[in-house]
Amino acid sequence: MIVVDTNVIAYLFLKGEYNQNAEKLLKSDSDWSVPILWRSELRSILTLYLRKNLITLNQSYEIIQESHKLLKGNEYTIDSLQLLEEINKSTLSAYDLEFVVLAKTLKTKLVTLDKKIIKEYPRLAVSLKNLK
Repeated sequence: MIVVDTNVIAYLFLKGEYNQNAEKLLKSDSDWSVPILWRSELRSILTLYLRKNLITLNQSYEIIQESHKLLKGNEYTIDSLQLLEEINKSTLSAYDLEFVVLAKTLKTKLVTLDKKIIKEYPRLAVSLKNLK
């Protein structure tokens, strides 16, 4: 089991620089966990792709459906007090820290492309781009 941030999920479904890395990650560990926040973040990414005409509306429907299937049963609500404690120790956004808190709670790694998360949490966070 691993925690993945929303960009990792997006790269699994959207062709781009790290698409193959995300596919390899899924093959090596398909037990992905996320805070509920991922849904809003993915919708925001899809909005950008739709508005730039990089995907169609039908493709966005498919991505939403497939991503929900992939993460079904592995979505977590983050404890607000734990989150506030982490916020007090970090310079990261509350959004980013939801993924950190979940990884800490589940005692697992967080796979991300966010350099700030990796810098502040080098024992917890692993870069998707460095995965072979």
